[in-house]
Amino acid sequence: MIQVRGLNKSFGPHTALAGVDLAIDPGEFVALMGPNGAGKTTLLRILATIARPTSGSVRIAGLEPAKRGEDVRRLIGFLSHKTLLYEDLTAEQNLRFYAKMYDIADGPTRTSHLLERVGLSSRRGDLVGTFSRGMQQRLSLARALIHRPQLLLMDEPYTGLDPNATQFLTDLLADLAGDGCTVLLTTHDLERGLASGQRVVILVRGRIVHDVQRGEVDHAAFPDLYRTLAS
Repeated sequence: MIQVRGLNKSFGPHTALAGVDLAIDPGEFVALMGPNGAGKTTLLRILATIARPTSGSVRIAGLEPAKRGEDVRRLIGFLSHKTLLYEDLTAEQNLRFYAKMYDIADGPTRTSHLLERVGLSSRRGDLVGTFSRGMQQRLSLARALIHRPQLLLMDEPYTGLDPNATQFLTDLLADLAGDGCTVLLTTHDLERGLASGQRVVILVRGRIVHDVQRGEVDHAAFPDLYRTLAS
């Protein structure tokens, strides 16, 4: 689903990504971990076609974003630090708007299904501006899923969530992975990353320094390993 080779991204004299190679198979759930400033958000923005690499190659489901950008974007759901929701619209109006943007034939039905799935059916007529952080995060996830993406990219989705919202998101992501959706999630929370992904990738100073299946991780030793790699 994702094939990245020799990916570099610079902002003037600052190098955000320095030769990243990454392959993710369809249906994999990967937790991308690393300290602040490691390049996690930059990598996700490039994969989401929001930013362009300085050099290197990217393919999403075999397609090159530079040549097939619209087709690639239809395959991707992106959850960023910003919810991309309109606070002066209701939850239902937000999802119907995005359904129209993606030309979803069954927009109203899809909207109702997703509101039910993220536990917001009872608040469908309420303005998003009245929602808590956790509720907005749920609705933003529904927005990212409105067009049935094959790949879900999530940038620090647990930030600011209370324990109940955290567990809800964890359960929902497990369901999506079970449905065959490919998930790439960034986090600097070691415990959350290990609990979420089937595979753990560590990015430090723009380079992948560790890539391992969760079943091969020694959970007790992992924090020390992470600190050593990130130092």
